[in-house]
Amino acid sequence: MKIETLEQLRTLYAAPKERAVKKQLSSLDRHCKRYISLSPFVVLSSIGGDEVLDASPRGGAPGFVKIIDDNTLLIPDSPGNNRLDTLENIIHTGRLGLLFLIPGVDETLRVNGTAELSVAPADIALCTTEVRAPKLLIRISVQQAYLHCAKAFMRSKLWESESQIARNQLPTMVDMINEQAAIEGVFETHEEIMRRYRNEL
Repeated sequence: MKIETLEQLRTLYAAPKERAVKKQLSSLDRHCKRYISLSPFVVLSSIGGDEVLDASPRGGAPGFVKIIDDNTLLIPDSPGNNRLDTLENIIHTGRLGLLFLIPGVDETLRVNGTAELSVAPADIALCTTEVRAPKLLIRISVQQAYLHCAKAFMRSKLWESESQIARNQLPTMVDMINEQAAIEGVFETHEEIMRRYRNEL
């Protein structure tokens, strides 16, 4: 048997508590802004016109996501693999979900809204660093902001040192991709890839 209706689903769970409902905001308050300013990592969730979903990580020094006002964020697009999944999805649907994380902090911040791609010189200037000027920015119009409790991180013990897995417990990224894509030949070693990544940051 599977759950197919909202009524069936609700029979398994109690109604959400008042705090869980009321803590969803329609704009960024000072706590959300402070969280974003300290966050070096955000996951972008998007959907394309074909309804294919995508979740993509973005990272930078804390503050790399710029807060323009209570309802506007700017995320610079940094060099990646050029698939452009998230950017193409934004063009198709203009919708974006964000999940901000801060290392060592068990609470997370979820932000949902509409998004567009900007090449406005003023936006580029706001996100230009000593390393580079981004080709474009993702401009988010915030519609919902929601602080998640610590339970998921407490269960996973994500930030605790004993939870860390030695990198050699997995094949190198090169080996995994070569096997997945049935690619043969001599390619960069893991060390060479990491060195190249550092040069491209």
